[in-house]
Amino acid sequence: MRDLPQSEATLLIRTDFSDEAAWQALRTAVTTPGDGDGGFLAVLHIVDDPAYRDLPPEQIVALAPAEDDLLIIVDRKALAGTEMPLLAIYTGAEDEDGDEDEIGDGGSAPGFDELRVAAAEVWSVENNISLANMDWEEFVDAAAGDGVFRGF
Repeated sequence: MRDLPQSEATLLIRTDFSDEAAWQALRTAVTTPGDGDGGFLAVLHIVDDPAYRDLPPEQIVALAPAEDDLLIIVDRKALAGTEMPLLAIYTGAEDEDGDEDEIGDGGSAPGFDELRVAAAEVWSVENNISLANMDWEEFVDAAAGDGVFRGF
């Protein structure tokens, strides 16, 4: 299995290839500014390669460049849901001293944390995490009871 590509943009990795129409709708959703978001877009490098079919998050993280703190996964759940809840993976957390924080609580494997993000809100998570405007925990705390972040 080859490593994921290095990019200045956040990787959006397709792991489900069961529904081409849903995939195209999701691509449109994450690459088109919405009416209520002020025209913001996520800065994404789309990885649409069957080599990554059905890989679990642990393998995706292992194949990602070490400097990538945020990865977005398009899995079966994302393509099946009306809100297209993508799986955001956060691998980098540091406290004020530059030490690694504990991440991975809530059922995630050690070394990364997961959050479902409605496709319409991917820009918010990607922009703010990439620019260090907000902390990951702010998005986790703002997620609905079902674990999906739908905005503030």
